[in-house]
Amino acid sequence: MADPFDTAAIRRRVLAAWADSPARFREDANAEEDLVRGGYRDRLLVELAQNAADAAVRAGVPGRLRLELTGDELRAANTGAPLDAAGVQALATLRASAKRDGPATVGRFGVGFAAVLAVSDEPVVLSTGGGVAFSAARTRAEVAALPSLTEELARRDGAVPALRLPWPAEGSPPDGFATEVVLPLRPGAHAAVAAALEALDAELLLALPGLERIEIDTQGAIRNLAIEDGEWHVAQRSGEVPAELLADRPVEERERRGYTVTWAVPVAGPLTGRQVVHAPTPSDEPLSLPARLIAPFPLGPDRRHVLPGPVTDHLVGVAADTYADLLSGLPREAGVLALVPRVGLAAAELDAALARAVLDRLRGLAWLPVAGEDDELQRPDRAVALDDPTEERVAALAGVVPGLLPANWSRRTDAPVLAALGVRRIGLAEVVEAVRGIDRPPGWWARFYAAFADADREELGALPVPLADGRTAHGPAGVLLPEPGLPADRLAPLGLRIAVPEAAAGPGRRLLERLGARPATAAAVLADPLVRDVVERSVDAVEDGEVDDPAALAEAVLALVAAADVRPGELPWLAELALPDADGGWAPAGELVLPGSPLAEVLEPGALGVLGEPAADRDALRAVGVLDTFALTTADEPDDLDVDGAGEWVDAVLDRLPRDAPPPQWPPLTAVRDLELVTDWSHALALLAALPAQAWVDVRLGDTDVPSYLRWWLSTHPVLDGRRPDRLRDPRSTSLQGLYEPVDVEPALLDLLRPPATLDEVLDDVDASTDLLQRLGDPARTVRPELLRTVYGRLAEALDGVDVDPPPRVRVAPDRVVEEAVVLDAPWLQPLVDAPLVPAGGQPDAVADLLDLPLASELVSGAPEGTPDRRLAWRELPGAALAAARLGVDVLDGEVAVHDRLTIGGRRVAWWPGAEFDSVDGTPDALGRALAWRAGAWPLRQALAEAFAHPDRAAALAAEDGLG
Repeated sequence: MADPFDTAAIRRRVLAAWADSPARFREDANAEEDLVRGGYRDRLLVELAQNAADAAVRAGVPGRLRLELTGDELRAANTGAPLDAAGVQALATLRASAKRDGPATVGRFGVGFAAVLAVSDEPVVLSTGGGVAFSAARTRAEVAALPSLTEELARRDGAVPALRLPWPAEGSPPDGFATEVVLPLRPGAHAAVAAALEALDAELLLALPGLERIEIDTQGAIRNLAIEDGEWHVAQRSGEVPAELLADRPVEERERRGYTVTWAVPVAGPLTGRQVVHAPTPSDEPLSLPARLIAPFPLGPDRRHVLPGPVTDHLVGVAADTYADLLSGLPREAGVLALVPRVGLAAAELDAALARAVLDRLRGLAWLPVAGEDDELQRPDRAVALDDPTEERVAALAGVVPGLLPANWSRRTDAPVLAALGVRRIGLAEVVEAVRGIDRPPGWWARFYAAFADADREELGALPVPLADGRTAHGPAGVLLPEPGLPADRLAPLGLRIAVPEAAAGPGRRLLERLGARPATAAAVLADPLVRDVVERSVDAVEDGEVDDPAALAEAVLALVAAADVRPGELPWLAELALPDADGGWAPAGELVLPGSPLAEVLEPGALGVLGEPAADRDALRAVGVLDTFALTTADEPDDLDVDGAGEWVDAVLDRLPRDAPPPQWPPLTAVRDLELVTDWSHALALLAALPAQAWVDVRLGDTDVPSYLRWWLSTHPVLDGRRPDRLRDPRSTSLQGLYEPVDVEPALLDLLRPPATLDEVLDDVDASTDLLQRLGDPARTVRPELLRTVYGRLAEALDGVDVDPPPRVRVAPDRVVEEAVVLDAPWLQPLVDAPLVPAGGQPDAVADLLDLPLASELVSGAPEGTPDRRLAWRELPGAALAAARLGVDVLDGEVAVHDRLTIGGRRVAWWPGAEFDSVDGTPDALGRALAWRAGAWPLRQALAEAFAHPDRAAALAAEDGLG
């Protein structure tokens, strides 16, 4: 067999060395065993790929590796430089790489091929320049032939360093490949190799720049691994380690000062899972950064861990700078924050050193975006993150808060990262402070309020609000938020805190309301105490020069009134608004009359001022109290009514209440102003009739209804052709006919004025009752008989306790008045009284006192003269049974003395009562009167007389009674 690499010579030298020095054999066996069982125990595929990459680099061609698992054999074919004698020497020599003087390669120490022994005892390397094979069995046989190694071989149970003795091998690599490693698998290794092939991914190629592609064929299933363009973000820095830093490193390392440090992250997102440092192939050094780090850190003999020292420190710094390059080159997306290291999470010393160094670089690097500025980057120490950020909030604050990060860069989940970078975080209080004093258009404020509509209201209590008059409110509390229709642009003279309508529009309005702002319709603004105060002081303020533009102030209030659709008298204080008068001055609106108005035509000229140039439509002017008709005024107490005769009205009202009634609880009162100024009542009454019903409606005090102020005033003043309505009568009633002239007005006005229609209505008022007393003595008047019977008695009741002068004349008949008369206080006295009799209406004593007249009983006295002709029991009289029935008793008791001629003091009478019995002249009429008086049933006297007059008709009369 041809031996192009003179493997026989290598075997002779090695065997001679082992024979001469069994310790050398032992050393080689131990070293190989350490590599196979230690540093390279699971590095088979990585080392095969590394050798393939180095071969491609040496040849300067694209690297390609083909891994094929068929049956119990693994084949690894690669492109690049073929195996040469130096390569064979390196394979058979521990830590003496053939790559020492070549171009920059990954492998450096010539020990990686030992990884094949983890799965195979008979590895073969076939190349276009020849092949070489290694065999544990053949090596064992060669060693067994050396007597000096017999004991050591037995101690090792036949284990030998299989890679020290090469043999020539027949065969060649597949077409298109320069070299193929053939590994007959040790029994039980197939599953492990298959799993390793399955787990192999394209990331390995990042550490092997000379290798472009790996083809994997597992039992015919083909898989290709390659790094495609656009799959990874990569940052690299290359250079040389300063020579002085290599002083304590092995000789061969000192000759390899060049380095390339690579950081890579997938375009699809950061790496996940456990990461390790690649130096340049995977080590056991953990890495908390979610990125692939490939750097030629110096490794320990186990090829697993990075050694500390100056070189490692230098490469850590380079790695940190490269990492900063990586982050700077990534798209400006918030996901990049996941690549910021967290020192507290470092898993090992090297990892912590990398994290600290990277964090230090990132803190001083301008790589964070600025909200609203697409091309501007900033350092973390100048950046600001917003608590509870949203796109809307950040957009609102962009350009207001310097250095503000975009919303997705400020998330709370990234707070630890931002804090580690030194980014300042601000909350709502700082937001409020940031926007204080800034000048922004109303639309900006609307968007700002909307963005923070759901924020904590306590911290936003001092949020500024732009006002319609150009000022700024330092907090929404009490600010008025204009509703549609509010003339906010005209209200500046009122000094109100009204938000600019556009600023308070949209979803942000809810925030302002939560912070104490109040929706402001025109009506709500008018309800603001400040507006009332301004209006009520306006006249004095104008006179004192405190108002720069009185017309603007008037216009503002009138605009509010028009927008609120205020009705005249609805807000009485509006009457204090200063308005111009026709003389060039300023006067309260309530003291001005609209020129040419109906009211102006009925008042005394000059009684009230006349409005000057109107500043609004007539409806608004009327609403603020400018008069075109009579004005209503209201009060909660009578003492607060500033109208003519208010006190007299109260007295008249109180006179109508029961004498024992408690002090009244007054309801809200309505009165009418300026009645005393009227000169034309013929037209004024029509205006009054058109007033709202509340001006006329009676006042309810307890259980008593009393006339309203307006009704009372009109009734007691000569408003009807010089006559008072309460001195006239309702023409629809005849009860007072003859005493009062009828009112001649329209029916509607008649219902409002309510002139008296009955005696009761007259007697409700003391003044009217006093007047009636005088009218009864007027010979020019007449009285209806039915009224005369009771009128003086009713007057005596109505005027009881009132100091009234007695009339000079009294009425004794419907059409007769006299100066001297007697009050009849007992019916049996009437025949003995010669003077005219005044009907007492059941109140003789009171009537006598009222009229200052004597009672009949004071003038006449006496007793029946002579002896009665007979004494009879009442029940014995004919007709007694019917009389008893009409009285409602079973039988009549007592006696009666009958005189054929009954006289008192010589004067004949029909009836005279006595203590025990009455005396009568025997006539039915006398019997009926006597019995009715004694029984206390005076109104039945005629019925009783009828019973006695027709005893023969008792049954018929009883039948008639049954009809009633």
